[in-house]
Amino acid sequence: MAQKDAASSSKLWGGRFAEDPDPQMRALNDSIRFDRRLYYQDITASMAYARALARAGVIQSDEADQLERGLTAVLAEFEGGLFAVAEGDEDIHTAVERRLSELVGDIAGKLHTGRSRNDQVATDLRLWLREAFATIAALVVDLQRTLIGQAEANLETIMPGYTHLQPAQPITAAHWLMSFFWMLQRDHERLAAFGHRGNLSPLGSSALAGIPYPLDRAALAADMGFDGVTRNSLDAVSDRDSVAEFLFAASLLGVHLSRLAEDVILYSNPAFGFIELPDAYSTGSSLMPQKRNADPMELARGKTGRVIGHLTGLLTTLKGLPSGYNKDLQEDKEPLFDTYDTLTTLLPVVAGMVRTMQLVPDRMRAALQPAMLATELADWLVMAKGVPFRQAHHLVGEVVRVAEEHGVSLEALSLDLYHSVSSHFDSSVYGVLDFDAAVARRTASGGTSPVAVAAQIEQARKLLPEA
Repeated sequence: MAQKDAASSSKLWGGRFAEDPDPQMRALNDSIRFDRRLYYQDITASMAYARALARAGVIQSDEADQLERGLTAVLAEFEGGLFAVAEGDEDIHTAVERRLSELVGDIAGKLHTGRSRNDQVATDLRLWLREAFATIAALVVDLQRTLIGQAEANLETIMPGYTHLQPAQPITAAHWLMSFFWMLQRDHERLAAFGHRGNLSPLGSSALAGIPYPLDRAALAADMGFDGVTRNSLDAVSDRDSVAEFLFAASLLGVHLSRLAEDVILYSNPAFGFIELPDAYSTGSSLMPQKRNADPMELARGKTGRVIGHLTGLLTTLKGLPSGYNKDLQEDKEPLFDTYDTLTTLLPVVAGMVRTMQLVPDRMRAALQPAMLATELADWLVMAKGVPFRQAHHLVGEVVRVAEEHGVSLEALSLDLYHSVSSHFDSSVYGVLDFDAAVARRTASGGTSPVAVAAQIEQARKLLPEA
């Protein structure tokens, strides 16, 4: 029978086993390579737990002080880049407790009284997620401020608006930019709501059945900055809703970034020419010297697929789990951490692109087509001539067809040809065919007129935290 090696003594579970795990099994099972980034949460939660054990009379106050001093020293090693992972460190919890034992001796074994790695990792994750939600939300706000800045500079800039990627109606560039602000505002609100909902402490749930010691879970939760405690220990140790919600919020945020990216890619194409890309956020071709590519925006599209994949993967992992903790839940961390790293890398670059890109008003106006004013004609028939809108829509459709048949624009179509469609048309129709007037008329809340967009911006600024 194989003998246990020295490293096995640091495991938190090995007493009933006569043999050490197979090395290949260890490679599969151990998570220290990625969960070590939870060191701060694991150590600070352990400090709070030591204080709670002392308050409950489970350990002496001086023992809690000794544990906290030892944990402070371990934290300093991590923060200083001096912590060395040992052979038997299966995960961050094992590593911290092993090093604590080396510093304070056998008293370190009292720290795990009543605690399981099941409630320990659930607590660490919630503490980490609390900061992650806040960090991503702050980066979203920075991008929102950037969009507002560009919008304010382009309140009077008129551009084509598209549906089905076909020319539809004239809008202001500010209106286009602010459309992404409101997408991001929903993202910001989701991040805040999800972060608040998960701010409950699982610590004290133990492995699944709760703790038999007189621990004040509410005081322990408050010590760690939680709003309260989880209500069911069996649920608490396996609850990964906050991870899933983070991945969902990140996925939908990624979708919004990808849509913004697609517009920037399209509008910076010379066929549109609406945007000039900044050097600092563009790349070139290794073969074609003339190329200027919006690679950061293409990466925004691509990385969104990756983030969505992480969400799908986690939900697939969770969907068939029986009650309580299962090792499958170890698969929550790598997608979570990668998603966080992806967004914290991507969001500042997207904000930088939006901040420094140059809109080209002349190219935007040149792309306007007279047919985009067809709806103006229909509205004119309704307001000036009392024609029911459905009839007005049909009449203007006929006018558009006649203009196409004669190869002329709506403004160049003769009054006789207008009359051939309907006697409702008279010479005043030509005054309707004006892009600036068409935009300016849309003053209702949420509309594209400079006045309406200025009101949007005012509302938007009130929603953002003070800089």
